[in-house]
Amino acid sequence: MMRQKGSSFNRSFDYLQKIIRDSGPVAAASYGLIGAVVLFILLGYFLDTWLGTAPWLMIVGLIIGLGSGFYELSKTIWKR
Repeated sequence: MMRQKGSSFNRSFDYLQKIIRDSGPVAAASYGLIGAVVLFILLGYFLDTWLGTAPWLMIVGLIIGLGSGFYELSKTIWKR
């Protein structure tokens, strides 16, 4: 398929690529937020079942996961 220089399709495709490229770091930071929360909640859950302290360590894991996730998210957003 031959692409003409300056066609509306080319401009639209280039703009779409720019949007996807620019949104990459923010998307990665949001996945980091979700991953941190899930990881620390699961860690707290397994420690709760092992130690018999339910639900306290899971709640602590939630707080730590939210804190670290939002910290990474804010670093990415304010870096821009």
